Amino acid sequence: MQQKVDKDFSLQAVPTGSRVGFWNMLVVMLGLTFFSASMWSGGTLGTGLTFNQFMLAVIGGNLILGIYTGALGYIAARTGLSTHLLARYSFGEKGSYLASFMLGGTQVGWFGVGLAMFALPVHKVTDINVFLLIAIAGILMTATAYFGMKSLTILSFIAVPAIAVLGSVSAFKAADSIGGLAGLMQYQPTEAISMAAALTIAVGSFISAGTLTPDFTRFSNNKKTGVITTVIAFLVGNSLMFLFGAIGAIATGQSDISEVMFLQGLIVPAIIILGLNIWTTNDNAIYASSLGFSNITKIPKNKVVIFNGIVGTIFAMWLYNNFVGWLSFLGSTLPSIGAIILADYFIIKKGEYAPFEKMSFQAVNWIALVAWGLGIVAAKYLPGIPPINGLLGTAITYVGLTYLSHAVFASNHEPVALQVEKQVR
Repeated sequence: MQQKVDKDFSLQAVPTGSRVGFWNMLVVMLGLTFFSASMWSGGTLGTGLTFNQFMLAVIGGNLILGIYTGALGYIAARTGLSTHLLARYSFGEKGSYLASFMLGGTQVGWFGVGLAMFALPVHKVTDINVFLLIAIAGILMTATAYFGMKSLTILSFIAVPAIAVLGSVSAFKAADSIGGLAGLMQYQPTEAISMAAALTIAVGSFISAGTLTPDFTRFSNNKKTGVITTVIAFLVGNSLMFLFGAIGAIATGQSDISEVMFLQGLIVPAIIILGLNIWTTNDNAIYASSLGFSNITKIPKNKVVIFNGIVGTIFAMWLYNNFVGWLSFLGSTLPSIGAIILADYFIIKKGEYAPFEKMSFQAVNWIALVAWGLGIVAAKYLPGIPPINGLLGTAITYVGLTYLSHAVFASNHEPVALQVEKQVR
């Protein structure tokens, strides 16, 4: 009955017959990485580095992101499970609820912020009422998430080429205004930033959303599709967003390519690219958040989407005005969830999970929660690159404490850490 009602398989593995191929998955993942915040980060890097340093930071940062998200994509493609269902193996069933609540809550928040980010600049150039714009955009973006992966794929097939083409035209025009490639190469920052800071920005700008990669790649028809499309999305798609932001900031002082287009007098293309860019991000956000709350409530994703969409739409301006900083802080705590999933799957469980439908999960794996907390501390206080410190600190702590628990309870036939994966016979 579940399979007939819930075509997005929010509480089960995606069956083989519902998987999709390379191109469908690629446009969905590119749509995920076509993200306004990446352009803002690109603007910060572009004005704080030479162009050669900028390219090195972007390629390095997105390579790190590609490895992290590609590994998560591999697990999802192999198991067919979302981030939230995968978390049950390492966090325990009720322990996964905390991870889902954090992931889901932040994504609903960013959905609301995204609506305001669309409505405010459009209101500025058209004088259309902000709340009317928010309501219309909220309905449309919630609708695509409601209809699931097929709807996300159709939107991405339209949005990805449009954003790439229109954005490139505007970026070339902006670059020409400062002497083209030669002008970019000659640019010298007035206030330089370090390469460590640049990598922190490049990785940190998307690593929290990247933790939700399994919510989409679980539909991949094989492991190769899941990994390759994810890595391409970050190395090409996310890098393109950084490049748009850098060129815009150097040439005009505006990082968002839609703002650059407004300055260039390209009003209609600017509204199109702004709308599509935020739409592909927001529908993915509300889709992923609804999978998280579905994991907690056991209500099918489609019903949760409607509720989350209404909440995000109603509180859009309030979230935008009051909670962007708080959402950014919460986002910094999310990559540790992915680190625990990776460490549990590849190291503790040696790349094998028992089938989800045959599992009887323990309630809470406290080791995972302790590792999560210590990973957040490592990201905040250890020297180096905070997102990487968080990932490594979390993974090392989780593996170390898990093996320690094996040793301490070795006299028992069923150590506490191994109760995570009891299989129903």
